[in-house]
Amino acid sequence: MQTKHHVSGRNMYGDFPDGLEKALFGMGCFWGAERLFWQAGGVYVTSVGYGGGAHNDSAGNPNYDQVCSGATGHVELVQVVFAPDILPYTELLKIFFENHNPTQGDCQGNDMGSQYRSVIYTASEAQHSTAIEAKARYNEAYAKAGKNLITTTVETAPTYYPAEDYHQQYLAKNPGGYCNIGGTGVTCPAPKIG
Repeated sequence: MQTKHHVSGRNMYGDFPDGLEKALFGMGCFWGAERLFWQAGGVYVTSVGYGGGAHNDSAGNPNYDQVCSGATGHVELVQVVFAPDILPYTELLKIFFENHNPTQGDCQGNDMGSQYRSVIYTASEAQHSTAIEAKARYNEAYAKAGKNLITTTVETAPTYYPAEDYHQQYLAKNPGGYCNIGGTGVTCPAPKIG
């Protein structure tokens, strides 16, 4: 398994400096979603993987074909390692909610299946409460815009299984590659801190 990020050269899975936090987001195909996050100032490193389904750890990582079959129940995820003093978690949530359609259930555009569902996996109680509050704010904004309610789930982070090497930073390696990331036009200012 390759550990070096194709864009930044940093280790994707460990040796993180002190003071950083992890966040996990599922927002459809992970290729375009990962690029959104690695381009954000304050993000130390990103990777893509799978989580949130049923899987026997003794069998090793689930693979792309297993996840795409729907049999494992896993989601395509982006793991974001970030500096909260530079990029608050609320700003990551803004990137998340405004760059996919969180009302579609088990799909994003033409990508159909439970692996594409909208989900926020939280690494702490603070992240969890902040994500719940953000979902409520965006639901209000969606209602005012006459759109469906958000289907995004907010859950405690499961085991994260890194995806195959060729998926990591896919759109940096394949600049003309498929990207289905796009928002709905509904925006919501992040709450003021302090």
